[in-house]
Amino acid sequence: MIKKTSLISLLFITSSIFANEVKIVDVKASCHDYNDNKICNFNVTLKHEDIGWKHFANKWEVYTPNNKLLAKRTLHHPHVNEQPFTRGISNVKIPKGLKKVHIKAHDSVHGYSKDVFVYKFNKKD
Repeated sequence: MIKKTSLISLLFITSSIFANEVKIVDVKASCHDYNDNKICNFNVTLKHEDIGWKHFANKWEVYTPNNKLLAKRTLHHPHVNEQPFTRGISNVKIPKGLKKVHIKAHDSVHGYSKDVFVYKFNKKD
């Protein structure tokens, strides 16, 4: 019985470790000018093999190209049966003259994904 329980525990831990890193599938933004800055709302679509509370995509963040954090969207629970999923953040202040931002995703086991999504503002933003 102990061997069987240990094997089941090992399989669970192994599957948790080997689930893929979180991927950013899409980013949409809508912006308006405010004084010398832009104020933007971001909707970010993530895909991750969430398996429950021990391993799930738990946040995404917006950075300048110089790695200054502009905004963080915490994801408070797993999205096991909702993949991919989109969550938003509003009223992100974008410094004057910034042409792009970097979006970074994070999961509770691997940390930050190696893939960074570069969102380039267009004239409509």
